[in-house]
Amino acid sequence: MGQGQQQNQNQAEKEAKQKLNHDESLEPVEPYTIMAKLFAHLSKAVVDRFGEAGQDAIREGVRTFGEERGRDIARRAAAVGQPNDIHSYLPNYDMGRSDLFEYVTEYHPLEIEQNFTRCAFGDQWKKDGMEEYGILYCQMIDPAIARGYNANFEVEHDKYLVKDGHCHFRFKMKEEAEDGSSPQQESAGDEPNGD
Repeated sequence: MGQGQQQNQNQAEKEAKQKLNHDESLEPVEPYTIMAKLFAHLSKAVVDRFGEAGQDAIREGVRTFGEERGRDIARRAAAVGQPNDIHSYLPNYDMGRSDLFEYVTEYHPLEIEQNFTRCAFGDQWKKDGMEEYGILYCQMIDPAIARGYNANFEVEHDKYLVKDGHCHFRFKMKEEAEDGSSPQQESAGDEPNGD
């Protein structure tokens, strides 16, 4: 090997080592990013293979996942002596908010309104061109969490970041349960009824 070739090889090894050291110093990828990518790729594979039935299956999976999360939020509230009412929902929510979420929460007498201008999940799906798969999550998750938290808790999610540039939510407690009981008497924190 000539001296010029040896210098080129040494330089290449040095650059590779610097790149490796540089890559090791990068911040880890946010869990939200990883989960958004995972959801989109799993959803895409299911939808590509099964079409509309695949979309329905993904939505159903998100619904059951959301209701389970809601029941867990109700248990969190109960663990600190709070009812699973509208006022205990956000303080006991199970997912922390990082700087990857930007939102405003407004409390009204009978509802909570939230507007998200930044969402780690929606932003990632937009960046990756996976909005059509991410929306399957967005359409189901918050109403399902609310229903799991309290059968009389409803969420109107009328704007989606992946379609409208922001998410808009209205959280409301039904005035009266279908059986005539007050909303706070219905506890979705109990075991599921098998539906």
